[in-house]
Formats: sequence, C-alpha cells, structure tokens
Amino acid sequence: MSVRQAAPELTGERAVLGAQPNPTWTLVTVALGIVMVGLDATVVAIANPYIAASLHASLADLQWITNSYLLVLAVLLIVGGRLGDRYGRRRVFLVGVAGFALSSVGVGVAGSIVGVIVLRGVQGAFGALLMPNTLALLRVAYPEDRLNRAIGIWSSSSAVAIAGAPIVGGLLVEHVSWQSVFYLNVPVGIVTCLVGAAVLVESKEPERQQFDLVGVGLLGAGLFALVFGVVQAQSWGWGNPSVLGLLVAGLVLLAVFTLAELHIASPLVPPRLFRRRSVTLGVLTVLMSFFALFAVLFFVSLYLQNVEGLSPVAAASRTLPLTLVFASVSLFAARITSRFGPGPATSTGMLFVAGGLFAMSALEPHSAYLALWPALVALGVGLGLVVVASAEAIIGNVPVDDSGLAGGLQATAVQFGGVLGASVLGSVVASKATSALPGALAALGLAPARARHLLTNTSVVGQGRVATSHHLDARTAAIVRAGSHTAFMSGFHLALAVGGAVAVVGAVAGLFIRAGQSAEPVAVHF
Repeated sequence: MSVRQAAPELTGERAVLGAQPNPTWTLVTVALGIVMVGLDATVVAIANPYIAASLHASLADLQWITNSYLLVLAVLLIVGGRLGDRYGRRRVFLVGVAGFALSSVGVGVAGSIVGVIVLRGVQGAFGALLMPNTLALLRVAYPEDRLNRAIGIWSSSSAVAIAGAPIVGGLLVEHVSWQSVFYLNVPVGIVTCLVGAAVLVESKEPERQQFDLVGVGLLGAGLFALVFGVVQAQSWGWGNPSVLGLLVAGLVLLAVFTLAELHIASPLVPPRLFRRRSVTLGVLTVLMSFFALFAVLFFVSLYLQNVEGLSPVAAASRTLPLTLVFASVSLFAARITSRFGPGPATSTGMLFVAGGLFAMSALEPHSAYLALWPALVALGVGLGLVVVASAEAIIGNVPVDDSGLAGGLQATAVQFGGVLGASVLGSVVASKATSALPGALAALGLAPARARHLLTNTSVVGQGRVATSHHLDARTAAIVRAGSHTAFMSGFHLALAVGGAVAVVGAVAGLFIRAGQSAEPVAVHF
C-alpha cells in the first residue's frame, strides 16, 4: 500500500493538504533531518585543528566557525517555525534539508577561512528552517496518545548523531580530509529529501494571516545582540562596554518586540502561548538542561584531551555513556511522561542532571575513568527525561496550527541554552582558573617572582593547557604543568557547581508543569 493517498485539500484546526499523514514514515524522515543537524553540531570540533592547519586560521577564526552557525541558527529558529506554519511545514522542512546539504558542500569547497565562516552561517539559516518543522510534522501526524513516543525517538536520533559525530569525524579527518566531515551531509540530505518528498504530507495554518515582518526584525536583532554579546564576553570580558552595550541592546529590543506583539493583529509569537504556564516552564527547563549539556561536553572534552592527554577520538569515546544513555532513555521516557505527566518527569530528569554535575566535582587530574562515567550516565538519564517531557509540555500545550512555532521555541531554547552554557560557564572556568594559578604554583613550591617570569600566557589555563612556552628544566616544567591543571580543575569544579544549581532550579520549575491542555482535535478532518 502506498504511504501517500490522494485526498482533497483539507481545512480546519489542523489543515493537512493532499494526503493523510503516515506517522511511521513521517518519523523516519524527520529523524533523518535531525541526524544531519546533530552530526554538524559536534563534528566541527574535531575538524577545527585540521581546518586551522589547512587554511591558516587563528583561534578567533575557529571560534567563529562555530559561533556563526550558532548565532544564525538561534536567531532564526522561531522564524523558521513560523514560516512552516504559514507556507507549509513539509515545504519548508525540505527546503531546509536541501539547503543544509548544499551549504555543507560549500563549506568544503570554500577554500578560505572567511568563506567557511560565512557558509557556516548559511548552514545555520537552513538548519533553522529544518529543525522546528520536524516537531511540527510529528505533531500533525501523531495522535495525542502516541506523540510522546514519537518525540522520544526524535530525541534519541539527535542523541545518537551527537554521540557518533566526534568518532566518525575523527576517523574522516585523520584518514580522508577535514572537508569530508561536511560532505557527509550530502548522502543523508539526498535520502531525506527523496523519502520526505514521497511520504510527507503538507500541513499549515488554515488561513494565511499577514506575516509579522516587524516582529521578525525586532526578534532577530534582539536575539542576535544577546547571543553575540554572550559569545564575545568570553574573550572581551563581561565588564567590557561593548559586551554590556550588546546585552542591554538585546534586552531592550526584546522588550520592544514583546510590546509590539501585544498590539499586532497577527504576531510572530502570539503572547497567548505564554499564558499557558507549562509552555513557558517547558521552554525554561529545556534551556537549563542544555545549558548543562553543552558546557559539560565542551569542558569534559578539554579535560580529557588537555589534562588527561587523550586523542580526540579517544576523548569522544569516553563521553559515550552520556550520549548513548541519553539516546536510550529518550526511547522509553515517553512512557514515563505519559504515565506520570511531563512535570514529574522533568523534575526527576533535572535532579539526575544536578546529581551528575555535582558528582563530577570529584574529578581531579589523572582521576580514574570510574570517577567520570557514572556521572555521565546520570546526565544521560536526566537529559533523556527532560527533553521528551519538556517537548511534550511545549508542543502538547499549544494549538496544532501553532506547532511549527512551538517547535521553533523548543529548538531556540536548546541552542540558546547551549550558547549560554558554553559562554557563561566558559567565563567562570577561565576567571577562576586564572585567579587560582598563582596559589596552585606556590603550593607546589614555585616562588611567586619566578612564576610571574615564566607564565607567558595564563589565558590558556582555562582550556586545561600549560601556561608557558618557555623551555624549562624537568622539575619546573612538571610544577607548571601540575599547577596549570590544578587551576583548570578549580575552575571546572566551580562551573559544575553553577550548572548543578541551575539544574536544581529547573527541577523546582518542573513541579509546576502540567500535561497538554490544547484540546484541539488531532484527527484529520475531511
């Protein structure tokens, strides 16, 4: 039997055009799309050293390879969801997949660091079309009693991609080329487009309302200023006037956006959505959980490579307990959410996240792996519960016609949480490590005057690296190395404490989340 059957144009609360949704094939297609984005979210970290050598890139250039992608993605996710609601979720999703694959080819053939940075931003724009409409397509295809399970598989697909990307990327850059990690998106994109064109059905708002261009401009400018300010704070400093100006400008623009949305007939983000407490809390808790996840992946990778001395592929393999457990738990988290509700599932998940972060505070230089993997397992359990439960809280509490927008809100919370986690906790690690370094060296017997002479680059201590380029005798070199690593661990421990405290707040917020109350019919109306 064909997975698509011709039908007249449908209208009503959930307008589905031309066919009846096939839930299983819809899930397969959106999972493939999520795999593309998941691969690219982490594989670039493995490719960075090879890109630097090939294109003569500076550290700032490498940071912008990641930041340009995250900035554009975070700014445009809500817009991408709204475009899907208005012009068709299938259409916008497939445009996003095709554009993402083509821009991936562009990154590989760019030939200059400026070209790579620009095309990474283009990737982010197409990713913003793709990501929010994956959840929207699931919301349309699945009835309420099966939606949680579909979201669990959707979440698991992302986790598997994130888990596998560093290992696959490491093998490709070592044995093929750094460009090949981006070309990997091409076959995935082709399969996704072919399957999607065959099985996805179109759905959109029953009535096309005027598109809120003013809202797009204000929201985009406000999020850009905030994200750009947070990203640059790590290198410029939080007290830098430019950083403060960007943060204030971002908050002012978002305040103006909120006021404008209250007085526009067809707002980009209807304020009525946030009158539903569970939607607001769902967005906040997913932001808090990815605040922890991105920071942990980033700093644990630095710890394993720069302190423990592991290769990138070996370091990636050590983080598999987190991502594989995350993927596994996501599959049955739907049953837990259905049975107990998204609130208890979210709170329990956030407590696991907090426990994992606090347990990781026991790590020291040269700790046995036994001190790390149980904490990663706890984080994987917690994140698997939170992602599925918060998605249910967000998607399940909005009208079906707003599902693309709700998917955009959820995806924006993921990306913004990651940017905040990496940048805020990065500043915490860097500041604490730098301040702790003199005391760590003194405790190991290196006189302060001698230390000041030797320490040529204390900023790298926040990365777990040694703070000097001088040629030293064996004893002094060992002291500087041990002191640098001890200082890094003090910053790492403080960042873990901050992340754990944020997770505890998220656990409390989860107690006030309720199950979906959208009450719109989910059957297709003929």
